[in-house]
Amino acid sequence: MRFSTALVHKACMLVLLLVSVVSCTAPRAVINSGKVTATGKFKVGLNFGGNIATEPIGQLDDIGKAAVDAIAKRDSVYYDDEVEAATKAMLAYSLDPVGPTFDFYIRYGIARRVDVGYKYASGVHVFDTQYQFLGPTGTPDNPGIGAEAGEWYGSVGLQYAGQSSEWIDKLFLDKLQPLLQFTAKRRDVTVPIIFSKSFGVEEEKGSVAFGAVYNYTSVKYGFEPGRLFQKYGTEVEKVNPLMEKNSFGSFGLFVNAKLGFKYIYILPAITMYYQNYGSYKLLNSSSYSFSGFTFIPSIGLQASFGKGK
Repeated sequence: MRFSTALVHKACMLVLLLVSVVSCTAPRAVINSGKVTATGKFKVGLNFGGNIATEPIGQLDDIGKAAVDAIAKRDSVYYDDEVEAATKAMLAYSLDPVGPTFDFYIRYGIARRVDVGYKYASGVHVFDTQYQFLGPTGTPDNPGIGAEAGEWYGSVGLQYAGQSSEWIDKLFLDKLQPLLQFTAKRRDVTVPIIFSKSFGVEEEKGSVAFGAVYNYTSVKYGFEPGRLFQKYGTEVEKVNPLMEKNSFGSFGLFVNAKLGFKYIYILPAITMYYQNYGSYKLLNSSSYSFSGFTFIPSIGLQASFGKGK
């Protein structure tokens, strides 16, 4: 079987990303079932996964490490196709960082049908809540009224996360930071609608869940170039700084499972988004539009405890 040079290059780029940087993106994988944490109960867990986004992978594929090294060694740099490719790659990566993900979390049932959670994901602080509108609200040890094996559950959630671009220090584009001085901050609001079917009474043996999710992202980004210049005929001018804001929505689908017994469960999940990131200004006064798919596979371990109320 023959592989094209372009395909091999893309595969090597993806491997490089996966081993070089832990993704600092807001955790948008949906791992919860439609049943919220029972009142007075706790859930704690951890997840391992990956954020695989087609747009930033494609942009990073357009500029290699050799080109980055060559640009970084110049005493003064003129804005050209290679510099533009680097700025687009930095920007695309800030919109949807690619790489492995890790997070741990705790959830607590604060009221009947409502729980809240906190998650720490590779430097990103995440807060969320979930409201259950379908199904009983008991536990395997104390089932709710009318609870049966195979019961359906439904809920809607709300999650908030904020982050900045510390990831640039771990990416091979960091050598261009003295030249481009790129910064980015983003805020994410995620709203999943979740339906699940119980294995056993009150998810005693777990569940399978599916649904749809919407994510709203606001981004503030900028470049403050140092020794970067641009030619206009015979004239040479220093490239001006740039600071912009933008926002975009993402729509996704997910499926996950919860497999175990009473207190300990394994949680495999896959979430897929499509996003039109929108149009973004670049340093040469032009703009570029980004769009693509994001795939977020994950697997986690969850434990529940507490007497409940």
